[in-house]
Amino acid sequence: MARYLGPKSKIARKFGEPIFGADKAFEKKKYPPGMHGGARKRRKQSEYAIQLQEKQKAKYTYGLLERQFSNLFKKASQKKGITGELLLQLLEARLDNVVYRLGIAPSRRAARQLVTHRHITVNGTITNIPSYTVSPGDIIGVREKSKSLEVISDSLASRSSAYPWLEWDDTYLAGKFMNMPEREQIPENIKEQLIVELYSK
Repeated sequence: MARYLGPKSKIARKFGEPIFGADKAFEKKKYPPGMHGGARKRRKQSEYAIQLQEKQKAKYTYGLLERQFSNLFKKASQKKGITGELLLQLLEARLDNVVYRLGIAPSRRAARQLVTHRHITVNGTITNIPSYTVSPGDIIGVREKSKSLEVISDSLASRSSAYPWLEWDDTYLAGKFMNMPEREQIPENIKEQLIVELYSK
């Protein structure tokens, strides 16, 4: 399988920040992976290397493959507006990401699994495509038979973050995608302009 399934801490250390969320292993070793870690002298990175690293960071953060990311960028560049912001909005509107943001799953990887295993509904219809683009006004919920799943109840019990573009209803275990988020509302530390510059070459 092409998707990265290896240790998350190793990738977080590569980018120098916990891109997959709270990570004890990352906190212990905040230097790059490899035999020499932080002791190795690193040459100054080229402009291309910095841009490529930013794209890789976005890809790993949202769990996309190269072709998926490239297609999403193409889609963003064809829309009217600031391409970098539109790209992040499209990433945020992916069904697996919305499930994660709503607190139904503890991570994007877990959210993707819930979607593919048919535990999630969009407007009352079971949707098992993680890359499905959610539109403003859509209702994302947990399938009736899946509401007692331990992974979902545990995740919702520890749910803390609320995002202004999402509305959650505890009674029905469903959330509403109100609107596309503004750039300043998206908490991910991604310099989207570097990605735009990379694809513009």
